[in-house]
Amino acid sequence: MPQIRPITDLRNTNEISDICHAKREPVFITKNGYGDLVVMSIETYEAMVENAAMDTAISEAEAEYERDGQLYDAREALVSLKRRHFG
Repeated sequence: MPQIRPITDLRNTNEISDICHAKREPVFITKNGYGDLVVMSIETYEAMVENAAMDTAISEAEAEYERDGQLYDAREALVSLKRRHFG
């Protein structure tokens, strides 16, 4: 369940930091009852960025397949890459 805290709780940065690291999810900060900020640990942020990059790569691969309709055998592709980059 997401953590939602009022902006006044930011006075206790250690508590917010502990929550972010323990839960491994963002903490939503409200101001006057409305969403204002999102705070998260660096690890959570990096995982989110990595997932977004993976989603983008998959979407690009799916679009390429739709456009070209060509699939490559994974073993053949790896052998070709090894030959090209490692001699």
